[in-house]
Amino acid sequence: MPEISRFLGIIITMYYNDHTPAHFHVRYNQQKAIIDIKNLTILQGQLSPRILGLVIEWAAIHQQELKENWQLARLNKPLRPILPLE
Repeated sequence: MPEISRFLGIIITMYYNDHTPAHFHVRYNQQKAIIDIKNLTILQGQLSPRILGLVIEWAAIHQQELKENWQLARLNKPLRPILPLE
């Protein structure tokens, strides 16, 4: 599962050939979640409100890059790193 971004201890990853809908995975300490790229909502798991807010802020800024990486992952091509939240 390639890591595409990391900031403030939050790790963002994507799997190759993963199930739809388009999404990314988030890990922060013991918290885990899967976030829908289109709607920026939690599909599975749970994050604290603070961490979820940071992840959604980052994802909104980089939504197009996330969509592009999703397409690359579906084609088994290398994923591009995405800048962290500053």
